[in-house]
Amino acid sequence: MTPGITKNINRCHRIKVIWCLFIMFSSVLVISNPVFAADLALISADQLQRTSSDWTVIDARPKKEWLSNHIPGARSFYWEDYTRIDEKGIHYRVIPPQTLAVALGNMGIDTQTPIVVYGDADTSWGGEGWVCWTLSWLGHQGPVRLLNGGIQAWNKFDFPLKTGNESFAEESMVYKYQICEEINISAADIQNKTPVFQLVDTRSLLEWIKGRIPGAKRISWEKFYKNKDRQPIGLSEVSALLRDHGVDPEKPIVYYCTGGIRSGYAWVVHSLAGLPSALNFEGGMAEWEKSIDK
Repeated sequence: MTPGITKNINRCHRIKVIWCLFIMFSSVLVISNPVFAADLALISADQLQRTSSDWTVIDARPKKEWLSNHIPGARSFYWEDYTRIDEKGIHYRVIPPQTLAVALGNMGIDTQTPIVVYGDADTSWGGEGWVCWTLSWLGHQGPVRLLNGGIQAWNKFDFPLKTGNESFAEESMVYKYQICEEINISAADIQNKTPVFQLVDTRSLLEWIKGRIPGAKRISWEKFYKNKDRQPIGLSEVSALLRDHGVDPEKPIVYYCTGGIRSGYAWVVHSLAGLPSALNFEGGMAEWEKSIDK
């Protein structure tokens, strides 16, 4: 074999080795750093009004608020109606995904349906964030939009409202969920991996004083919105809020409350801001207190 041919073969071999190492390294990065990539964004009231036929709207406020008045066509989806006491006696657990899938399907929603979620960040108790998190957890593939400023923003424009019950003519759909484990965490995993995660308690000061997960920093969920319309804060504001409380926005964060509702709101604001993926401890303190030996 001539020296020129041998040199070319050796060079090709080196290229193959480098390429294989690159692929292996890239695979490690993908496996060890799962990225949450649901289509989440804000939508303005006037944009929703102009394109209302393109969206299925979900009202995350209590059912009585929905009956009082709601955006025409909005389906009621309040967190209390879709949580339960589980088999371990833990309160506020989201109902099984198969049951959620049937409920969504009966509303004419499948995984591709474009959805707008709204609440009022008051009576909804952050439930609009919980709905966005729940849809993401179910693996919703269509766009999910949070109405910026909620029902308050809609009312500012004097857009029409519907009073009382409302029936929908859509045929039932099959909601084929695929659970996204990357945005939830268990009490056991928190206990085993606490040094890896930064814990943010979104409950009130009184709840915090009564008991909390060791090492957590307290940032009330109410800090994650602003103005009379209670609009979600943006990237610079979320980053500053976290840093002011000793939390690095570039490192893994777990938000929690009592049962994943208020922390779900903090989670969605974090996600909308475009920060690295965070987790919502859906079981919250209700699970922590039942599952962890004191």
